[in-house]
Amino acid sequence: MDDDRTNEANPDAGAGAETGVATPRPFDSVPIEIIVSVGKARPLIRDLMTMGRNAVLTLDRRIEDPVELYVGDRLVARGQLEQIEGEHGSQLAVRLSEIADLQSGLG
Repeated sequence: MDDDRTNEANPDAGAGAETGVATPRPFDSVPIEIIVSVGKARPLIRDLMTMGRNAVLTLDRRIEDPVELYVGDRLVARGQLEQIEGEHGSQLAVRLSEIADLQSGLG
C-alpha cells in the first residue's frame, strides 16, 4: 500500500529521512536547566545556625570525585569540574565523562 504519510511509529522517517536532511524537531530549541551536584552535607540544625562567615561545610565527596548533572530530578550525566578561561576571566565548567542512555538513565 503506497501512501506519502510520515511513518507514525517513527515520525523522523518522513521526507527528511529520505534526503539525508535533518527534520527539525519542535523541542530542539527549548532551553533546559542543568543542575550540577558536587555533594551533600547533613549538619544538625543547631550546627548550621551557629555557622558564620568562613565556616567550612564538609561534603560527602572528595575533590576528585565526579560531579553529577541533573535535569529536574533525573541524573543525566557525570563529569569532572574544570576551570576554563572565558571572555570575562576564569569560569567553572564540567568535562563530561558519562552520559545517560535516554531509556535506562545512569545508575
